[in-house]
Amino acid sequence: MHKVLLLGAGKIGRMIARLLSASGDYHVLVGDADPQALGRIGKQSKVETVLIDAGDPEQLARALNGRDAVISALSYLHNPIVAHAALVAGVSYFDLTEDIATTRRVREIADSARPGQVFMPQCGLAPGFVSIVAQRLTESFESLDQVHMRVGALPQFPTNALTYNLTWSTDGLINEYCNPCEAIHEGQRMNVLPLEGVEHFSLDGVRYEAFNTSGGLGTLCDTLDNRVRELNYKTIRYQGHRDYMAFLINELRLGQRREMLKDILENAIPVTFQDVVVIFCTASGTRNGQLVQISDARKIYGQTINEEPWSAIQITTAAGVCAVVDLHAEGKLLGQGLVRQEQVGLDDFLNNRFGQHYKGSNIYSRYMGVGDFAEIDHDTPA
Repeated sequence: MHKVLLLGAGKIGRMIARLLSASGDYHVLVGDADPQALGRIGKQSKVETVLIDAGDPEQLARALNGRDAVISALSYLHNPIVAHAALVAGVSYFDLTEDIATTRRVREIADSARPGQVFMPQCGLAPGFVSIVAQRLTESFESLDQVHMRVGALPQFPTNALTYNLTWSTDGLINEYCNPCEAIHEGQRMNVLPLEGVEHFSLDGVRYEAFNTSGGLGTLCDTLDNRVRELNYKTIRYQGHRDYMAFLINELRLGQRREMLKDILENAIPVTFQDVVVIFCTASGTRNGQLVQISDARKIYGQTINEEPWSAIQITTAAGVCAVVDLHAEGKLLGQGLVRQEQVGLDDFLNNRFGQHYKGSNIYSRYMGVGDFAEIDHDTPA
């Protein structure tokens, strides 16, 4: 029985607890500072719970005692202290952060890992699974030219002017929309502005927009440095969303008053479990002397599991981290210290009992040649 400490009993934490505990191979201890959240998760899944302040190293040390791994489903702000506590306890560490600065700190901590101890940040959807897909696409080229990664969690039935509903962490959403975005352009690593680089495309008969957001590349800038001419990540939304958010964040300057922006969004934009996750990755390069592009496109919908509704973002994010934790427990994550998402083989991931949520019957995916799948119009440069 693999013993896991799961920190965070929110929307994603509940799904992680359900998947791991239902497998029968994990003993899950869930820690959170909210007794109501712990009570709810204790009724939904066969787990133990503990009240814990994740900012207190002594409480973390007690909770980590005897555990094989810790999963942080907390806000990115807590992750460095959790990672350090895991290092001291000799426990392997996994998180869901999209925050670039937080990931850098976790990587520094990972340099001191013990034999067999791994640190794997950014284990969700994007960053996370999207890096595994993108890496797979790059492997079929003799020389690489472009890698584009596009991901969005969208309501199936948008009804407001933003054409958006809250589906995950509001802190994480604001972070993505406000922080600088990593990219490689003309072979040079650089930061680009969030909410810029707007493009429109049609996928499976639906028109979308995509624009720069922070964190989605994970560690691919390091992995593909000096190998690719252009690498970027953009968030997918329905058309018109970006202009409203740019007005709020830039013109009203709510990007400088993030707590106010969070309060506005959480009191005006409803949560929905009727969502769809859209994943669209393309790579181009030279193969047999010809410039070729291949793509991978997937749609995952929210669904009801055991008479309980789960959103697509809950399923995909939780499946992402559960799959890599499972691969680690099976001894398939080799190495010590930092493990990057793109080091995980796509086949290993999709054949995993948790990773298979990305390839079920409600997912539309295929590898295509140039022009066979999507039409993209670049309105402004990345």
